[in-house]
Amino acid sequence: MNIQMTDVTLHIDEELDENDLNIVEEDLRENDGVISVHREGNRPHLMMVEYNPDRVTSHRILNTVTSQGLHAELIGL
Repeated sequence: MNIQMTDVTLHIDEELDENDLNIVEEDLRENDGVISVHREGNRPHLMMVEYNPDRVTSHRILNTVTSQGLHAELIGL
């Protein structure tokens, strides 16, 4: 079985605390096709999302964040 994987970096404009960042991560992981979500401790406003483009789009990933009332952009497209 050959699974396609790609990634995108999300830049979240708001400064979120650890609890809110965890909620965003959990919501992203709930998307069918999202494989992993990673953020570096020194850059919490950036999230790397690895996903299967056959199952979810980068725009759906972005919408997951913006539908929470946050402002975010995709980086690396």
